Amino acid sequence: MSERVHALTRQRVNDRPESWHIYYAGVRVGAIAERSGIPASSDRWWQWSCGFYPGSHPRDHRHGTSASFETARVAFEIAWRDYLPSRTPSDFQAWRDQEAWTTEKYRRFDRGERMPHDWRARA
Repeated sequence: MSERVHALTRQRVNDRPESWHIYYAGVRVGAIAERSGIPASSDRWWQWSCGFYPGSHPRDHRHGTSASFETARVAFEIAWRDYLPSRTPSDFQAWRDQEAWTTEKYRRFDRGERMPHDWRARA
């Protein structure tokens, strides 16, 4: 199935009420969050980032800041339309494989086990 048929979705990050992870085809492809450390007397600023690793080189990622959530969301979507055409199905799979490996690693650590030296995620 082509990666190009999916829509962007966002999910609120539990420990930060003004922060969202952005997903595409089950892969976390970015985030939008209220910037921290801004004085209460200042305007709220939002930061956004577009890209994922592994699966693409970090220098391919895009990011920026905006004065509102809505302008950050629009900026993210514009960056995504530019970023997505250079991604391949194997880029998305690389992220999924790493996510599976990390999930399995922590599951085993929680049980006091070690990862086999030759373990690889199976699709």
